[in-house]
Amino acid sequence: MLFRDRTDAGRRLAPRLMHLRGRDPVFVGLSPGGMIVGFEVAKVLRAPLGILVGDAVRDTLPKPSEVTAVEEGRPVERRSHLRGPAAVPLEGRTVVLVGDGVQSGVTIRAACELVRAAGAARVVIAFPAGVVDLMASLGTVADELICLTPRGKSRTVQQSYIQFEPVTDEHVAEVLRKARECLAVRPAHIDLTARELDVIVPTTAVPLPGRLTVPASARMTVVFAHGSGSSRYSPRNLLVASVLNRAGLGTLTFDLLTPAEERDRAKVFDIPMLARRLLETGRWLRKAGLGPDRIALFGASTGAAAALWAASEPGSEIRAVVSRGGRPDLALPRLGAVKVPTLLIVGGRDHEVLALNRKALGELGGESRLAVVAGATHLFTEPGTLEEAAEAARDWFVGHLESTDAVRATRQDSMP
Repeated sequence: MLFRDRTDAGRRLAPRLMHLRGRDPVFVGLSPGGMIVGFEVAKVLRAPLGILVGDAVRDTLPKPSEVTAVEEGRPVERRSHLRGPAAVPLEGRTVVLVGDGVQSGVTIRAACELVRAAGAARVVIAFPAGVVDLMASLGTVADELICLTPRGKSRTVQQSYIQFEPVTDEHVAEVLRKARECLAVRPAHIDLTARELDVIVPTTAVPLPGRLTVPASARMTVVFAHGSGSSRYSPRNLLVASVLNRAGLGTLTFDLLTPAEERDRAKVFDIPMLARRLLETGRWLRKAGLGPDRIALFGASTGAAAALWAASEPGSEIRAVVSRGGRPDLALPRLGAVKVPTLLIVGGRDHEVLALNRKALGELGGESRLAVVAGATHLFTEPGTLEEAAEAARDWFVGHLESTDAVRATRQDSMP
């Protein structure tokens, strides 16, 4: 795996750390470059971010107090000046040590000792890239080890990146400032504690595994319909789901097909069958009472066609649909019957799919809008584009949820 830069590496690392939500994590950069990687993950998990004193832990361990982070909002001017009381208490917390790549284990072992001495309950080492043998040996000093791209000793850290520029003190200070702002932007009316369940969706044909996340204050559950060749582990859908969860929306990511069915191209493109499974999933969620009974759909590629088809069915009770890089042309016969609010999100450089979505926009039977993300191709792998798409989806769902609640309140007020 080759990363464009440290930001791209952090975004790819984030889905592998989503299981730490609710475990009170704090992210600690082991180097200036690790701060950039760590920020992308801390941002998704809404967790504090800090950096160890000094460019690295070399000959001596810094004191546990020499970990600074953003909860007190202290400005950082130079790494050599990061002294003083700890801004983030580590006692009893899950501490995630993040770097941009592992070439030597001395720094990491010393950092593990440092955070354990400060009272960390659990230590996780997370790197985009690292030497295979070294990463294996580090498993003895950490509770969990995550490495996206193990590599041989002959490859350097720099060879895992297209761009690997030096990180300045000013850049580190800017990252800490942004991390502080991310923690501050948290709507006071939303309880972000979430219940997470591994579930089996009992459709008529086959049972399908999934992951249900329900914030305590959730008023809607968004069911994800992945595209062909993907699954409930899609890193793009997981990132979108995390954005929705932070806005107080429940999410269900699940497999639309069994492994055997995925190998059958006829089933992969059987949009009516996939739509039936989405409708059965919605009915099951309402009956099981595992979350809000208001159901919306988020679909990607062929999954978006299935979501639109499902929403067109009479009595579907689907409240809203968002399509990301979708193929609405595969649901063309049913688009006129889609009466629910529908947002079509397409990358500006995904020219063929953009043309299909522009045509579909005129066919939809209800409120609809096309959002074009500039610079994005089909999979939204360009920096910042997937986040922009996720935020557009969040705003669409929340906006229509609030407008529905307002209409309901008006009706109740007008009753004698």
